[in-house]
Amino acid sequence: MFEGQPKGLWALALANTGERFGYYTMLAVFILYLQANFHYEPGLATTIHSTFLMLVYFLPVIGGVAADRFGFGKMVTTGIFIMFIGYLLLSVPLGGDFLAVAVMAVALVLVSLGTGLFKGNLQVMVGRLYDAPQYADKRDSGFSLFYMAINIGAMFAPTAAIKIMDYAQNSLGVSEADSYHFAFAVACVSLIVSILIYYFSQSTYKHVLVGEKSKSGSAEKVQTNVPELSASETRERIVCLCLVFAVVIFFWMAFHQNGATLTLFARDYTQTTSEGLQSMAFDVTNLVACIFIVYGLFGIFQSKTMNGRGISVAIIVAAGAFLSYKYNSLEGIVDVKAPIFQQFNPCYVVMLTPVSVALFSWLNRKGKEPTSPQKIGLGMLVAASAFFLMIAGTTGLLTPMDQAAAIEAGTSPERVSANLLISTYLVLTFAELLLSPIGISFVSKVAPPKYAGLMMGLWFAATAIGNQLVMIPGLMWGWNFSLPVIWGVLAGICLISALFIFSIIKKLNKVA
Repeated sequence: MFEGQPKGLWALALANTGERFGYYTMLAVFILYLQANFHYEPGLATTIHSTFLMLVYFLPVIGGVAADRFGFGKMVTTGIFIMFIGYLLLSVPLGGDFLAVAVMAVALVLVSLGTGLFKGNLQVMVGRLYDAPQYADKRDSGFSLFYMAINIGAMFAPTAAIKIMDYAQNSLGVSEADSYHFAFAVACVSLIVSILIYYFSQSTYKHVLVGEKSKSGSAEKVQTNVPELSASETRERIVCLCLVFAVVIFFWMAFHQNGATLTLFARDYTQTTSEGLQSMAFDVTNLVACIFIVYGLFGIFQSKTMNGRGISVAIIVAAGAFLSYKYNSLEGIVDVKAPIFQQFNPCYVVMLTPVSVALFSWLNRKGKEPTSPQKIGLGMLVAASAFFLMIAGTTGLLTPMDQAAAIEAGTSPERVSANLLISTYLVLTFAELLLSPIGISFVSKVAPPKYAGLMMGLWFAATAIGNQLVMIPGLMWGWNFSLPVIWGVLAGICLISALFIFSIIKKLNKVA
């Protein structure tokens, strides 16, 4: 799985890991911060949250156009520095008055703009690593590994946010509203790590910076296997990509409920304590041990030497012993805070990526691997099933306003097991692995070379529109719709999107 990949993949993935760690540390608590610090209602808070997400994913369009003109490397570097300033502003506690709102708005714009310059262009650089003939057949698996690596940062982010906030409140005497700024400051540190990785590993990826000047001032030429396209071929590819973009809008509308209605559900409807075996899921170190076991198992079957298999067995034994120790050390009840649920998705991404890569490699050898568009359609079906699961688990519960009133009155309203959200995130992760890294790979492969930056930017623009639509379920939450109706809307749009993809699958497969 890891063999035969270009060295630049790991350098660029690690640079993105640092940036994503900071971003998801901030995002894990952002909607809760808006309510705690500014006392916004759920509808307004989710609207601000979704607008921020929209900007984060729309501005790569500008970043892509800028990169096509000025160079991908320059835009990536510029983006990191702009993001740093934005996170720095967010980390300053200013209270909840007009000045605080204005500074927050400026900070969010800067973070969005910086991400727009950084994120899409870095992924174009990853795609160009696979233009060389010896790597061409590893493009999908390479993007899956890239996606896995950056989710390592996201996996630790919720725990980092909770721990730093607890430290600020319990050791420094900071109020809850001000403690959120400590979580935002973590993003500043993570970006410093990211830029250091990016600069010190330039030798592994500098050959993909087509048209950019080297230190000597001369342009470097890159040998690729990208053919020239006719005007009709270019047009056909752009049309097919736009059709895919139309579908992914609704996937991200559904998926990014993790920071909106699913976080509100975790806070208001999910049990706030856990014990026994289930409580181990809320300690990220236990999840890391499970990941080591999965990778160890793959190592046993994929290692070509006895020494490699022996190391894999040792890893499994060590991880198993660690989990056994942690289980035997359990004492009492563990508090469960709403942001912690956001660790499960990135954890599942890291854990399941080798399973996904191995499965599709096996199907490829048999000549039965689904095409990239087929995987995207399957991803939409899986996403729909996640929200059908939520419908089944929340039927009969109070509406959001009634639940909030009951909590305020201290009448102990019904709360569901944490297993519902844990399972939902698992299903959504299966959908994400079928759609997100595969979609990015599809764009990098199909996009006409002279529009590579723009097309990757439009992928993020589609994501941006979906993120703006995240507010619709949030508004429904504030308007007191029943939970099954909210989840039903999300399940329905995923089903319709899947049907649309499969209705045009022949057209998409033609360019895939």
